[in-house]
Amino acid sequence: MGISVFFIAYFWVLHHPFTTPVLMPLTALDGWVAFEPAALPLYFSLWIYVALAPALLDSGRDLAAYGLATLAISVIGFGIFMAWPTAVPPAAIDWSLHPSIAFLKDVDLAANACPSMHVAFAVLTGIWLHRLLREMRSSPWLLGLNWAWCAGILYSTVATRQHVVLDVLAGGLLGALVAAVLGRSARSNTPAATVAASTATIESAPVATFPWSDA
Repeated sequence: MGISVFFIAYFWVLHHPFTTPVLMPLTALDGWVAFEPAALPLYFSLWIYVALAPALLDSGRDLAAYGLATLAISVIGFGIFMAWPTAVPPAAIDWSLHPSIAFLKDVDLAANACPSMHVAFAVLTGIWLHRLLREMRSSPWLLGLNWAWCAGILYSTVATRQHVVLDVLAGGLLGALVAAVLGRSARSNTPAATVAASTATIESAPVATFPWSDA
């Protein structure tokens, strides 16, 4: 339900810009990232990646905090797109040679560019998953895999020419800020906090005494 509402709003904003979209400027970093059609699966893997964090949450409070974070990113992102529509500059690529990416270009129009919502959701998920995996005392390789997947998604947005580097930086900043602000409401309900609270309760409980204990 939530993802359906997101896409309805996303494509409405995409097709109804209030003003002519501004083309995002290229930087030297954009030239360093070569066009790579093979990065398309990484790009689409975002929708699997973002499902992992809520799947690991076991309390209504944490789920509500994560849901609020995704809502905040959507509202802020759509607000920026409406006030300041942006688009990715045309690339000197024959898209007919890459039908899968050509289809993506036809659907997404390479607009709603800055900040990259793809990147914002990936960074939010990366930060949230990192916290959850640490609480679960996961192995270092699993923590590394989380960030490698996140980085791969960020790379794919530029490698498929769906975004430029400035879009990625803005999207990463948006995702990190929302995670920093709204992630606090979930931390107080972590397993570590629960254990600490339980320990404090046990330590403060009255100790039973018996007549023979004074003997």
